[in-house]
Amino acid sequence: MTPVPRPALDTVPLYVPKPPVARADGTSHRLFLNENPYPPLPSVLAEVARAARVAHHYPEIMPGDLVAALAARLGVPESDVVTGPGSVGIYQQIAQAVLEPGDEVVYAWPSFEAYPIVARIAGARAVEVPLRDGAHDLAAMAARVTDRTRLVFLCEPNNPTGTSVRPADLEAFLAAVPSSVLVVLDEAYHEFSDSGVDGVALYRDHPNVVVLRTFSKAYGLAGLRVGYGVAHPVISAALRKCAVPCGVNGIAVRAAIASLAVEDELFARVDGIVRERDALRVALAERGVPVLPSETNFLWLPLGPRAAPVAATLEAAGLMARLYPGEGIRLTVGTPEANARVVTVLEDALVRA
Repeated sequence: MTPVPRPALDTVPLYVPKPPVARADGTSHRLFLNENPYPPLPSVLAEVARAARVAHHYPEIMPGDLVAALAARLGVPESDVVTGPGSVGIYQQIAQAVLEPGDEVVYAWPSFEAYPIVARIAGARAVEVPLRDGAHDLAAMAARVTDRTRLVFLCEPNNPTGTSVRPADLEAFLAAVPSSVLVVLDEAYHEFSDSGVDGVALYRDHPNVVVLRTFSKAYGLAGLRVGYGVAHPVISAALRKCAVPCGVNGIAVRAAIASLAVEDELFARVDGIVRERDALRVALAERGVPVLPSETNFLWLPLGPRAAPVAATLEAAGLMARLYPGEGIRLTVGTPEANARVVTVLEDALVRA
């Protein structure tokens, strides 16, 4: 008899990345992973080069310098800051620290695709609550919380729809959820949003709130995998116990710290992406393309059954978007060149779809 994996894994999909399509003219655009279209700033790249010279050394078990820089930036105790290889790494720490088989995890759907994977790997029951008009239905989510609920995941703004909730509605939701339930507020797109929601402020008032953020999106370090979170000491200590030692590599640590030092330049880029996002949405809407308002660096096109043929047309034109079969297309905001091409191709695609 050979070793057999845990039965819980039978319900977990295996991620098989789709290879990018290369066009003969070399004009392919990656618009499917919500990456920043611009490379790290020169000052950050210089720090990456310096850090690479000591890549033969292990990094710190926990990145103390980065934790100190983040604590100072956010105005929180260093003991409350946790780190991981992207936000997903911290999600795994949360599941290990909190979930037992049979526990329930409540989240909206569609939302961040890690949620059902994290829940099922832990042997927990995933409780999916449909979005309403593309946004979190917080009242319905609160109603699904039971005495078996251990975790609630909130992607704010939501991925893949780009929508946000009102701060007052989120406060009411937190008041309705028992204090024994851990609410994980994922703010991966926080820097692109002007919704008024501030997870760090909520964490200060609610000991059961964990806030996650990342250097992957606004800071343009997706390839280096640096995520961080803020939680009260009982939870943050548990998450550190479950973290992979040296999980954030030394090059990533130095790049993240360098990025914090040049936020003015980076956030000027973010402002430019937001302007491009809003202009792209207006251009698509004027051409009859269904598109939701967005508080992120991407747009959601609720195309339903038309999504697959439209995505195929985009791909043939060198525009790699994220297809949700039967639901819609998530389209990352790219460079001005890429966005202009999107408008032209989508206008033609929807005529033929």
